[in-house]
Amino acid sequence: MVSVTACGSEETGGGEGPQKVAVEAGGKALDTIASASASATSHKSARTPSPSASGSASPSPGASAKPSASASAEEGKPVASGTGDGGTGRGSTPSGAGTAPRFPVPAQPGDASQLITVRANGSYATVTAWDKGPTGWKAAFSTSAGRVGANGVTNGATRRQNTYTTPSGTYTLTEGFGVEAGGTRMPYHVVSGSDWWVEDPRSAFYNRMHSTVGADFPLTEAGERGSERLADHPTQYAKALVIDYNRRPATPGRGAGIFLHINGAGATAGCVSVPRPTMDRIMTWISPAAHPRIAIG
Repeated sequence: MVSVTACGSEETGGGEGPQKVAVEAGGKALDTIASASASATSHKSARTPSPSASGSASPSPGASAKPSASASAEEGKPVASGTGDGGTGRGSTPSGAGTAPRFPVPAQPGDASQLITVRANGSYATVTAWDKGPTGWKAAFSTSAGRVGANGVTNGATRRQNTYTTPSGTYTLTEGFGVEAGGTRMPYHVVSGSDWWVEDPRSAFYNRMHSTVGADFPLTEAGERGSERLADHPTQYAKALVIDYNRRPATPGRGAGIFLHINGAGATAGCVSVPRPTMDRIMTWISPAAHPRIAIG
């Protein structure tokens, strides 16, 4: 039996607000950026069996294969801001780029000069950080020991909460949080025991961090109205970035608490997770000036 580790309540579908850059059916990537050999751990636990660090969900089975980790990467070429073939299995490639390598998943980098791609295979994923420079896009570093939802990746536009799936699409990354200091240039909040990520669809604070003071949501991680007490997940949420899925505005029931965080003991409830060394590197690398985005497929 595969464990699912915490990761905020997942509810489906990315919101149609400004933070949801693109929602597409995820496809298989053509280019594997890196490979290596380290066993993977995962991030979130489902809400009902046990909450996980980023997207709570109701109990669901997870994947069992274990991929290898990697820190190698190879150079990419300029990538256009158009979407790839949402759901066809082809990655994004620049217009008129000829033989230029493609991103491994459909992506809309837009004005970003930093992009993280997540190429899922079941509940496992290759997660690659990309920089855009004068000569185009280049893969900076990568791991094949990433994890996604226990039920894999699903179309971000139709996903529902508590399905143990990770939404496909391209989303902005604008803030972070964690039990530990972030060591990052991103806006970052060190959480305390009173900080919750609200996943109660009835709350006015749905899909936002909120204190126990003035809470209009049950202070529990259990049940359909449960939320996440962030400090209770010190491994997964030692450091995390918020994936701007279904935010500003947030549509109740479409998904809350979708993060990029550190691996836990198994697949996630909907977040994306990576090994601790990779997360540390991401936090040092990422910059708000680069308008970073994450593309999941």
